Amino acid sequence: MSLAHIDTARSARLELQTAPTPAAPRIRAVPDGTQARGFVLYVGIDEDTAAAAGTSLSRIVEALKALTSTIAPAAETHAAVALAPAGAGGRDVDVVRLALQDPTALAKHRNVAEDPDRAPGGVVVDISRKRVILDSETAALTYKEFELLQYLVLREGRTIERAELISKLWNAADDEDAPNERTIDVHVRRLRAKLGRYEDIVRTVRGVGYRFDRHADVSIRQSSTPSPDVF
Repeated sequence: MSLAHIDTARSARLELQTAPTPAAPRIRAVPDGTQARGFVLYVGIDEDTAAAAGTSLSRIVEALKALTSTIAPAAETHAAVALAPAGAGGRDVDVVRLALQDPTALAKHRNVAEDPDRAPGGVVVDISRKRVILDSETAALTYKEFELLQYLVLREGRTIERAELISKLWNAADDEDAPNERTIDVHVRRLRAKLGRYEDIVRTVRGVGYRFDRHADVSIRQSSTPSPDVF
């Protein structure tokens, strides 16, 4: 090798050694007086699409958590899955952003949303505002009655056993004692009484529990509520 080639190689190595490491790009400006404390990554994918790719939502969540732990061991993570009624349509990522209250998505949605205080008829289960509207009138449901109806609505077409309702809707922090399976029937009767002529939207599956099926008189609004299902 000639001296010229040696000098050129040395110069190239020197440039590589002394070149500054490029700074990581800033995602967005942080206003004065505020501090960035974390970030949200919205992932839009339904269970069937994940299964077709040979994975599942739980495995994707665990992989992202593991990656975060490797890159930044001190970081804390929290993941929630966004639920929507079967056949609701729309882009998966938009459903996730609305369910987890992304401000930009909510603002866009409000610009095109219908009047939330009026319903032309039937039942409106307004999950985002925790209420039920019957023929344009708000039903006087208690918190637990609404939670019971919401739990069934979000699991449309699946029969929910009484034991599952107890374990998912009551916990040690509740002011009231957890019911037994018989008193769940009392809660359901009270809910049905307040639903009036629409009481049959909550179906009894004899010997098993209760279910909600798609019903022509029922519409569901789910635009800005955090998902009740957490990984």
